[in-house]
Amino acid sequence: MYSLFTLIALVLPISSSVSPLASLHSQAITQAKKSSAFDKPPVLDLGDGTTLDVFHGTTTLAFVYGGGIIAAVDSRASLGKLVGSRTTDKVLPVSKFILGTMAGGAADCSYWIRALSTRVRQWELTEGAPCSATVAAHTLVNMVRQNRGLSVGTMIMGADNAGQPCIYYIDDSGVCVRGDVFSVGSGSNYAISVLDGEVRRHDLSQEEAVALAVRAIQRATHRDAFSGGYINVYHISPTEGWHQVSRIDSAQLEGPIE
Repeated sequence: MYSLFTLIALVLPISSSVSPLASLHSQAITQAKKSSAFDKPPVLDLGDGTTLDVFHGTTTLAFVYGGGIIAAVDSRASLGKLVGSRTTDKVLPVSKFILGTMAGGAADCSYWIRALSTRVRQWELTEGAPCSATVAAHTLVNMVRQNRGLSVGTMIMGADNAGQPCIYYIDDSGVCVRGDVFSVGSGSNYAISVLDGEVRRHDLSQEEAVALAVRAIQRATHRDAFSGGYINVYHISPTEGWHQVSRIDSAQLEGPIE
């Protein structure tokens, strides 16, 4: 018998794709931006008649390989054209087996991913089993669809209902797309170009997959002024959960890693 949380998750539609990597990324992200305000910087009212455009400056990525999922993010937070922080944590835990990333408004992303974490814990207490990333993604997109006007672009990563690694892209328009690789943020075009160049991604070892993720984020921080700071890399195993693999200061790297 399914609980209320399970029924809500199963009822919501979700699109999937088995198209090639470049087609999946360009079609899904472009279509999402066309129907949302994700590509329009929200305006921050400073209270004295002054307003400030808040741009979505970041680079986050995740991809499936033979040993699970690798996620990598930069740590620079921008406030308009200024650097607000070099040490922002853009990977947020949803559960022991599920991670979420932040791109967009930091407050919106962190609030709704933490709200999702609460829902997931309730689901696990009710069902007596770990929640899948599929259920978590359905739950999050349902919350986002009921709260328009947000600035959210996130990836939810973990195992699906069959125990296979999966990644879902969700944004403030209510789009929810499953794929094997995504890059989100202002530096995503640079990062995805590096990932596209690795045709044997599924055959990589964990060390090689981590090196690929670092190289992709480093390329974005070198070319995109709104990305930078530290490169944080995480590994997600469908059976053992997630853990942080490395934290590298991009300023100490001499240009893009070839």
